[in-house]
Amino acid sequence: MKVGLFFGSFNPVHIGHMIIANFMATQTDLDQVWMVVSPQNPLKNKQSLAKDRDRLHLVHLAIDNNDAIRPSDIEFSLPKPSYTVDTLTYLKEKHPAYEFVLIMGGDNLATLHKWKNFELLIRDYSIYLYKRPNYDLKVDFDTSNVHFFDAPLLDISATYIRNCIKEGKSIRYLVPDPVFDYLEEMPIYR
Repeated sequence: MKVGLFFGSFNPVHIGHMIIANFMATQTDLDQVWMVVSPQNPLKNKQSLAKDRDRLHLVHLAIDNNDAIRPSDIEFSLPKPSYTVDTLTYLKEKHPAYEFVLIMGGDNLATLHKWKNFELLIRDYSIYLYKRPNYDLKVDFDTSNVHFFDAPLLDISATYIRNCIKEGKSIRYLVPDPVFDYLEEMPIYR
């Protein structure tokens, strides 16, 4: 099985995330996409993060019953901060018959050289990169394992959504309906 790993804080998961996950699951050669909820991205501030289990629950709600996409809490049991190369090593040991592929936005390509053991990542794993506007895709390392896709994108961010919630503004249509309903009831980002 060929599995695309879509890592993210998903803080909260929104329509833009789901469009990318669905695109990769249905319009590439991937058999499944796992949305890996990251407890702590080493390159991001943890202070604004909702609790790990809350963010995972929101991803479950967003996916609903789509068999091509599944939520993953694999990094919850791994050392923090989470490093992609360590997660991939663990997953490969746990699922030796699976082929794992990284899914990432074009904005990550420019900083990939800062990732732990990035040379191993680009040598040993395929990267399915969805292009982002206004990001240069030229880098000083081998990109032969990088495959470029024109996935539909929305100019939307989890930061914008969190700010709307804090200000009492509607986030309807920015997040999947079950996520909207849940966030209306629960004070996660208030």
